[in-house]
Amino acid sequence: MFGAQRQKPRGRAQFNLRGRLAIVAGTLALCSVALFGRAFDLQVVHNKFYQAQGDARFLREIPIATSRGMITDRNGEPLAVSTPVESIWANPQLLLKSPERIPELAKALGVPADHLARKLSQRASKEFVYLQRRMRPEAAQAIVKLGTPGVFSQREYRRFYPQGDAVAHVLGFTNIDDSGQEGLELAFDEWLRGTPGAEKVIRDRRGRIVENVDLVRAALPGKDLTLSIDRRIQFLAYRELRNALLEKGASSGSAVVLDVATGEVLAMANLPSYNPNAVESANRDAHRNRAVTDLIEPGSTMKPITVAAALENHVITLGTRFDTNPGWIPNGRYRTTDTHNYGLLDTTGVITKSSNVGAAMIVHRLPDRTFYDYMRKLGYGKTTESGFPGEAAGLLPAPDRWSGTSKQTMSYGYGLSVTPLQIAQAYAAIGNGGKLIAPTFVKGQRNEAHQVMDPVVANEVLRMMETVTLPGGTATQARVLGYRVAGKTGTARKASAGGYSRRYVAFFAGLVPASNPRFSMVVVINDPAPELAYVGGLVSAPVFHNVMDGALRLMDVAPDDLDAWLAVQAAAEAKRAPKTTTAPVATPAPAAPVALPVVPTHGARQ
Repeated sequence: MFGAQRQKPRGRAQFNLRGRLAIVAGTLALCSVALFGRAFDLQVVHNKFYQAQGDARFLREIPIATSRGMITDRNGEPLAVSTPVESIWANPQLLLKSPERIPELAKALGVPADHLARKLSQRASKEFVYLQRRMRPEAAQAIVKLGTPGVFSQREYRRFYPQGDAVAHVLGFTNIDDSGQEGLELAFDEWLRGTPGAEKVIRDRRGRIVENVDLVRAALPGKDLTLSIDRRIQFLAYRELRNALLEKGASSGSAVVLDVATGEVLAMANLPSYNPNAVESANRDAHRNRAVTDLIEPGSTMKPITVAAALENHVITLGTRFDTNPGWIPNGRYRTTDTHNYGLLDTTGVITKSSNVGAAMIVHRLPDRTFYDYMRKLGYGKTTESGFPGEAAGLLPAPDRWSGTSKQTMSYGYGLSVTPLQIAQAYAAIGNGGKLIAPTFVKGQRNEAHQVMDPVVANEVLRMMETVTLPGGTATQARVLGYRVAGKTGTARKASAGGYSRRYVAFFAGLVPASNPRFSMVVVINDPAPELAYVGGLVSAPVFHNVMDGALRLMDVAPDDLDAWLAVQAAAEAKRAPKTTTAPVATPAPAAPVALPVVPTHGARQ
């Protein structure tokens, strides 16, 4: 029994180790093949697709901010500069996962928590939203250090204007994205703004940059711009214009200073003004550059042009006489009147006394088309081509649109509309030997000169305008000690429905020094209080005097009227001489004193 062969148990499968190992090995081999195939599919066959999917989740192209070009005055003084600032932005998808951090963030930003939460909720599907723009870098970094999920900072640039409201109308301003909106910031936006750069970075799931992958495009800063403006003269013009408005109770005003020989704009001031560093708080109406956009009837500043047209067309001479008695002449069913009955005047007297009647008599000797073409040649009825945004062309009706009274009223500045810059340009042509040059705001730019007036006639008109500032003229307060001044006053009534109101515009346009003009300046003051003074010789001429008194010295222009200067100095020395207490000593009788011209000192610096 014990030696009998052992029987195999029934009902139990025989264990086959080798077979099972083969099955396991085959399974693993198939899995390896599958994994290899999948890896090959991911890394070779569909590599680009999955790489793009990964990049879409973690690789970002972010902009590199660039600074806007600096604007300087003609002497290199900064007028507009870009300063670095930071903007706080957030990824709402990340930030809304931590709603408990929103109140802390809102407090740091200085906004109500419910307002911030609502802003984020409305943009819950976005990955980018600005929370606050253009902050001081240190303030922005303090917010980032809070560690709020999904909150980051971004470098930007903000425009800063050191001269504030004194140069606001010339420069204009930029918007929150640092793009030019008005003035020269808009006109030269492409030149100034530069080209933002871009780089590729990898962000982690919290939006933090963990690696800079590639520089896509280098940032190119904007190019600098040097203006023809002289900051010192600009401030003088702004200050004196402001003082005149306050003193005369006027509503607004403009002043323009041109370099006669080059057409460069040395100063252009307007009031009311605004602070370009805080544009949001300014009255929108104050943004207007009145010197190039506002149209006004030029009044008596038109008379030298009327006289020049008549002289050049040989219908009058310097000796021609005009009987202005009794101080008025008919003009259709109206009258052209003078403030006084000046009686018999020669051509120079018409300018000196600013006679409307004399100007009307002169213009009637000119054909309509001849007079119209002459005004067009001097720049009226078209833009000056200065390049300033929004510049007005003015209004100069063609002869076929004139009524029976048009030519006569145009001769003394009614019935046409111009800008202060156009008047300054026309007067600069008179001072430049009859050569008209388009104004420019860029230093060194030389626009082509056009001969629009006979040089002899230009010199004759200049000499006539000089009498306006001498004793007996209408603008003695425009004189500048040591310099000869040629100019013309103007006082125009403002148009209203059905005629003209009792509101006035006071002008003075002048050239200095008259022997060889360097500057052309126009001063326009709107709505001076009639009870104080409203004529150009009392309102605008003193502004011209005060600005030119400083500008001539700042620009080292040599005096051309030393006799008057020496006379005033001698009088001042005599006043300062100590009085003697001893008995007088008999001396020979003094020679008869030499008559010297009286030089007004209104507004002169002491």
